[in-house]
Amino acid sequence: MAKAQKSSEVRDQKLKKVQNLIDEGNSPYLVEKYDVDTYTKAIVDNFDAMEGKTVSVAGRIVSKRRHGKIAFLDVQDTYGQIQIFAKKNILEDAYEVVKAADVGDFFGVKGVVIKTEAGAISVEAREVALLSKSIQVLPEKFHGLKDMDLRYRQRYVDLIVNPEVKEVFFKRSAIIKAIREFLDDKGFLEVETPILGNVAGGANARPFLTHHNALDIDLQMRIANELFLKRLIVGGFDKVYEMGKMFRNEGMDTRHNPEFTNIELYQAYVDMDEMMRITEHMFAYAAEKVLGSAVINYQGTEIDLTPPWNRVAMEDAVKEYAGVDFSTVKTDEEALAIAKEKGLDVQPFWTRGHVISELFEEYCEEKLVQPTFVTGHPVEVSPLAKRDPEDPRITRRFEAFINTWEFANAFSELNDPIDQRARFEEQVADQEKGDDEAHPMDYDFINAIEVGLPPTGGLGIGVDRMIMLLTDQSSIRDVLFFPTMKPLGEDESESWDEE
Repeated sequence: MAKAQKSSEVRDQKLKKVQNLIDEGNSPYLVEKYDVDTYTKAIVDNFDAMEGKTVSVAGRIVSKRRHGKIAFLDVQDTYGQIQIFAKKNILEDAYEVVKAADVGDFFGVKGVVIKTEAGAISVEAREVALLSKSIQVLPEKFHGLKDMDLRYRQRYVDLIVNPEVKEVFFKRSAIIKAIREFLDDKGFLEVETPILGNVAGGANARPFLTHHNALDIDLQMRIANELFLKRLIVGGFDKVYEMGKMFRNEGMDTRHNPEFTNIELYQAYVDMDEMMRITEHMFAYAAEKVLGSAVINYQGTEIDLTPPWNRVAMEDAVKEYAGVDFSTVKTDEEALAIAKEKGLDVQPFWTRGHVISELFEEYCEEKLVQPTFVTGHPVEVSPLAKRDPEDPRITRRFEAFINTWEFANAFSELNDPIDQRARFEEQVADQEKGDDEAHPMDYDFINAIEVGLPPTGGLGIGVDRMIMLLTDQSSIRDVLFFPTMKPLGEDESESWDEE
């Protein structure tokens, strides 16, 4: 409580400073621009070349020390921070601006690059300017902002007091750029498709619902962009991709956020085997581009992203890790008996295929640490994938697993409109039996593939998970600037003062 009271007092003092400046005709919020010609990191990294040069820098004051007529300010910008060496006999009247500055303020400095007697690379100030006043009290320099919940809620403060967090987001941007480079170089066209629609299809998930007042219709936020992208293949584009936000109204954990970034791509005249090659080479390309190697370390585990990746059929994995050989299980009744014996929570709509899929999730995923393509998914859980001509109970589909997580999902796309309609009808029946993640009927999509969808390979990749892997972060919230958070109640504090 004493600490909170002290912070409140400091904030009141800052407010008084602001009012005094305004009364003097020097409002700290009137500055519109400041000519910056150098970033702090460039000075530190290239001191030998920069020494003695005049530079103009700007940033936030993160610490301040005064010794009589000399002041030392550490100013932090996008890429780093540097010490400002301010002397009264050089700045004369402008030294009062330095004296009045507080930690948190934005400050502009024009001066000469030097190294102090103590060996600190610095900018010796010749001109100074207060660019904006902070009236909040930042967390103490040596304690920082440690509470993870508060760091996610107030990312703007987290980025100030934990500047290493910025590195994750620099890498995020570089990874996204590498993905685009990889696909652009292969001749894919980046496109945009609707976020709001009448039917949220392309995946098995619960959508967010909204209402459009002007048309007086209910709309859904997309859970995937698959069906629109395949419409573009129907329309004559042979290679398309879209990277953007998807929205799924479901649980949250270290790998799930209701709003997340996904990429889907579709290529005419290829199959899922080509999608495998694209997946493994895309991951390796991004790792090498951003980290310098396709062999990475994630949370202490070495993972080799170098192609080719391992391949395993789902039924073979279930046989190895769950101890059930489905080549001898012919009926739904046999499969459901096995599911109950294994302790699975059997649902009314389950069939043999559902049991295989659930056993895989329960027993096999945790074994897949090195990059692995899992193939042969049952038709019941793959409503948009082409059937395997050698076994029509399974599909030409794969999921890519790394570190026990699913990263990618891909098909030889179903382009038979009669089969597609029947699959959707089965999904609707499952929904009526209680499957709230069943795929909805989409008549316009049926119409599109009746017009004609060529043989097509399609792929979806969870970009946020990919970034987690390549930046060695344990939670999806650590790679999102502003993850979804439960609102605080009126009686709940949102302050770092109690740390």
